[in-house]
Amino acid sequence: MSTPQPSQTRTNNAPELQQIVDAIRGRRRFVVSSHSRPDGDSIGSQLAMAYALRAIGKEVRVINADPAPPPLMAFPGVPAIEIAARVDGELDAAIIMECGELTRTGVAGLDRFFVINIDHHPGNTRYGQINWFDAGAAACGEMVFDLVRALGAPLSLEVATHVYLAILTDTGSFHYSSISPRTFDICRQTLEAGVDPVLVARNVYDSNNMGRLKLFGAVLSAMQIDPTGRIAIVYLDHEMARAAGGTYEDTEGLINLPLTVKEIQAVVFFKQVEGDQYRVSMRSKGDIDVGAVAKEFGGGGHKNAAGCTVTGAIDALQKVFLEKIEQAIELRDSRIVGLQK
Repeated sequence: MSTPQPSQTRTNNAPELQQIVDAIRGRRRFVVSSHSRPDGDSIGSQLAMAYALRAIGKEVRVINADPAPPPLMAFPGVPAIEIAARVDGELDAAIIMECGELTRTGVAGLDRFFVINIDHHPGNTRYGQINWFDAGAAACGEMVFDLVRALGAPLSLEVATHVYLAILTDTGSFHYSSISPRTFDICRQTLEAGVDPVLVARNVYDSNNMGRLKLFGAVLSAMQIDPTGRIAIVYLDHEMARAAGGTYEDTEGLINLPLTVKEIQAVVFFKQVEGDQYRVSMRSKGDIDVGAVAKEFGGGGHKNAAGCTVTGAIDALQKVFLEKIEQAIELRDSRIVGLQK
């Protein structure tokens, strides 16, 4: 049997990392939160952090404004997450995961505590007493992994599972350009800690209910393609969801399906919030920067995955976003032409 080799994961030398370690060691009671409408990275990062903190003797509450998507309910710790619009009680610090603004948590009262802000999204407003931002991380889960190691907490199966969940989902199953050798080395270490990647993937991607499947069908049947054949426009309102027998939570992952078509380079998904207010999510391939588009409308995210909330007539909104994404594609194309000269 071969002898395991030492880890080659890049050491994270960010000064903020040591500041967070010191802040955690000097405090006892924590709340961990993230953005509203949580996804796999936010849930995975929160729970990995919570398990690690408990392992070193800390008291931890995990509080979100909204429930986790249904496919994530099978993961340990998810059913115990508190769903609340406000955090009460005596706590020493709040650790906020991948949330550009504190108000985006949807949880009031977090600003009463010492705030530790951990994020990898461009546009973070640095609202914490300590702000650790790493745009090079493929997922917030990578940063949590570094923090767990720096704290000297064990990489237990529970911690490792949620780190892997965070990375798997935020990289789009290892599709996005933010992936680095470090990403795979962290995943290797989670597998060595006992994570079953097949089981994680099945829980995330193969646990649909019939309502979710019918909702996917209804939304994709109504999908529009722009005249160039490169942009998919997806729409969902409350009536469509009710008619299909699904819920808004059932749409997790739907936006990625049009990108499996070779010709489609970007997807924009309009999801009705109420009235003429819409949550807009965007995904893209390669160097098409939908993050810049989202930023124009007060949102944010990454180059290949971003979102914002807008208000207006849906036809007009679709036209505006289509034009903006077309410009992003043209900018990408012009760069390619420039490289070829």
